[in-house]
This record gives sequence, structure tokens and C-alpha cells, in this order.
Amino acid sequence: MRGIPRYPVGMSTDPQNRPGQDPQQDPAATPAPPARSTPPANGIRHKGPLELRRKAAKVTMSDRTLLDTKGPGQFVHTDPWRVLRIQSEFVEGFGALADLGPAVSVFGSARTVPGSKNYELGVEVGRKLAEAGLAVITGGGPGSMEAANKGAVQGNGVSVGLGIELPFEQGMNQWVDLGINFRYFFARKTMFVKYAQGFIVLPGGLGTLDELFEAMVLVQTRKVTSFPIVLLGTSFWSPMLEWIRGTLVSEGMVSEEDLDLVQVVDDPALAVELVVEGAARHRNPNGGSTGANPGSSTGNGTLG
Repeated sequence: MRGIPRYPVGMSTDPQNRPGQDPQQDPAATPAPPARSTPPANGIRHKGPLELRRKAAKVTMSDRTLLDTKGPGQFVHTDPWRVLRIQSEFVEGFGALADLGPAVSVFGSARTVPGSKNYELGVEVGRKLAEAGLAVITGGGPGSMEAANKGAVQGNGVSVGLGIELPFEQGMNQWVDLGINFRYFFARKTMFVKYAQGFIVLPGGLGTLDELFEAMVLVQTRKVTSFPIVLLGTSFWSPMLEWIRGTLVSEGMVSEEDLDLVQVVDDPALAVELVVEGAARHRNPNGGSTGANPGSSTGNGTLG
């Protein structure tokens, strides 16, 4: 038809892309993307407490997700389900330990060999704590944990084990009266502190150091008050404390007073006496003071 320009087949008839006009050579000729418009009111989606608009509103309804599981057991691997598991661990732990009464957490290596010096120290510590009227809380595993639980039973006290799911199976030792298994370290750690009036720390490895330094931080930051931490074994702990003093204190990373957060002794009887004395001053809203009468002190063992 006359008057109508002809273009090769497949070429756009857009006036901005006619022959002789290269959009790459002429940026002004490139069409701008359409402006992002606000959707109408019916474009808003509510998902529980959330209010979603635009692209965020393209979500599946919660009921549909619940009822239309894609695969067997898939939902138990989602973060919301994990939150419920975490909640259940706190509920079970709180419920099991709420009436425990005054207690002390004892830490130490799972690799301690039965019959060794450190094992026998753990047994004596557990027994003397029980005789002082205190429940003994450990990680529930073998080694020093087993030793302290054994001592608690020998002293006719309450023996508690807080186990943890690990790649290598440990299982709860036979001397635990009340055992609770946890999936999550942080839930388990909360129980160690919430229901204890103090810590006694036997020689141990990374797990023991983790628990020790967390306890020190909680006292330093006043998350817990007057919380006694007693280290048993001068030859084992002194090099670490000297490093803290010679490196961390000298570099200004910690204060000299932070070393007063722990006491180090060799005598299990003195370790128990110190932790009982400190526990009597410990203002724990969950368990109150121990009410125990530790008698007179033979020394304070304070580092400083």
C-alpha cells in the first residue's frame, strides 16, 4: 500500500528502533523501564503478623504450606520447627530442675580415665558437695563428669546429668539419677547456670574451657551475682592464668580484677568449702541461697 514504509521481515516498527537508529549509539533512544507503581489495596497480603506488599506479597498461604507437605518429614527440618524444638528443650529443662534445690555444676574432661588422680578428685568433690547438702550437676558423660556423679551418689545426694547430642555417642553415665539430653549447646548451658549456685572446674579440654570462660563472662558482666568459680588443680590451671595475666592484662584486654573471678586450689575439701561459702552469698532468684553452713574457711585461694 502506498505511503506505508516497508521494513525487513522481523524488524521492529517501533519508531525508536528504525533503520539508521542504533539504541546503543543513542542512549536517549533507549526506552526507560516502567516506573514501579504502588499496587491497589487488594495487592496487600497479610501472613500472620506480617503485612506484605508488591513482590513480597507473592507468598503461599500458611494453611496450604501446613497441609500440602512436599516430601516425607520435610517440615521438621525448617527453622520454625527448630524454634519449637528449642522451646521444648527449655520447657523440659525448667520443669525437670525447678525443684532441684541448691546445686553446684562440676565441669571436667570426658577423657579422664577411671582410677586416675583427676578421676578420684572428681569423686571426692561430688561426695563432699552431696554431704554439704548440694545437688551435683555435670554434663552427664564419662570421665570427670562420671566421677562427680559417682561421688554425689556415694554421698547420698542428687546426681544430675545434662547430656548433649554429639557426632560420637557418649551416653549418660550410670551414676546419673536425673538425666536430660539436649540437642542444643546453648539450651544446655542455660541449665548449667540457671540452677547452680557455683562452679567447680576440674582439668579438661575445649568443652571445659568453653564452660569456664562463659561463667567468667557472666560474672564479669554481672549477669549473675556473687557466683563462685573454683578451679581444682594448681599445676594444671596456673599456666593459663599466667598467660591471662602476662598477655591479656598487659595488653589491656582484661582488667587485673578479672582474675579475682576465679579461685584455684588443690584440695577438694577446700574447693567445696569455697564454693559453698560463695553460694551462700549468691542471690539466685531461682534457687535462693544454699542455706548451707560451710564452717570456717582455711584459706581463700583468690588469684589477684
